[in-house]
Amino acid sequence: MTELLRSLIKNKLGIALMCAASVFTALGQMFWKLSDGGINLYLIGGLSLYFLGALGMIIAFRFGSLSVLHPLLSLGYVLALVLGSFFLGESISLKSFLGTAFIVAGSVLIGGGEDD
Repeated sequence: MTELLRSLIKNKLGIALMCAASVFTALGQMFWKLSDGGINLYLIGGLSLYFLGALGMIIAFRFGSLSVLHPLLSLGYVLALVLGSFFLGESISLKSFLGTAFIVAGSVLIGGGEDD
């Protein structure tokens, strides 16, 4: 069994929770943007989603290695880029696309395995 596969099996619950936390925090940030600086349902929803994301991160760290789970937080940036493009009409430049590709590659390389 490869090191990567062993790490994924050992940290699977933590990885799932951290990915969910990244989704919640990215959605929370999008709703903050939709609130347009006012106190309204978008802001309250965004704060609630961000809180759930933060809580998910705290819980995830109980079920996996810090060196594997923490790099997964950067996937929230990737999701924020996609959400901004689809729901807010923001354009994705080549520079943004390449930066996002580097984030994904870095997350895989850094968080893809651990030394036992």
